[in-house]
Amino acid sequence: MPPIPTLTTARLILRPFVLEDLDELEVIHSEESFWWYPFRSGMTREQTEAFLARVVERYESDGFGVEAAIDRDRGVMVGWAGLAVPHFLPEILPAVEVGWRFAEASRGRGLATEAGAAALSWGFTTGGLDRIVSIYEPANVASGRVMERLGFAPRLTATGNRGEEVVVMELTRRQWEERDADG
Repeated sequence: MPPIPTLTTARLILRPFVLEDLDELEVIHSEESFWWYPFRSGMTREQTEAFLARVVERYESDGFGVEAAIDRDRGVMVGWAGLAVPHFLPEILPAVEVGWRFAEASRGRGLATEAGAAALSWGFTTGGLDRIVSIYEPANVASGRVMERLGFAPRLTATGNRGEEVVVMELTRRQWEERDADG
């Protein structure tokens, strides 16, 4: 597996997290809306620290992991996005998921679509993946729309590890290549 990449888009830099990101990530993670799906609350500093340690560890163990999303103009973290193994939904494993979360002030600007497209491109080319999933709660309509814009189609409905209903969307490399060729 290639190393975790740094990806650059028109407005973002997606780069691997480092443990020194804790202070900046804590501010974003504390927003209730950031973690509304699935927790319905923000994270504490301790929860954010555990999240960050787990992400960094999984770069090695899984070969994938979400990355810090940095606003290119301001140089500040506005969320995270990228590819990760969805350990919370074992019935669909083996799988790699594309996902994103952005601070409230950065939502509604197309950043999730931009970050998701960059992660898909890397995953289907350099990453060598044949399929990528994306998972959301049906009430999270905005995330579902991003997935549709990226070309995902529903694969199945499952139950997440907190008892919530989730929709698993799927995109194959072939579908992505056909969509990419169509412009």
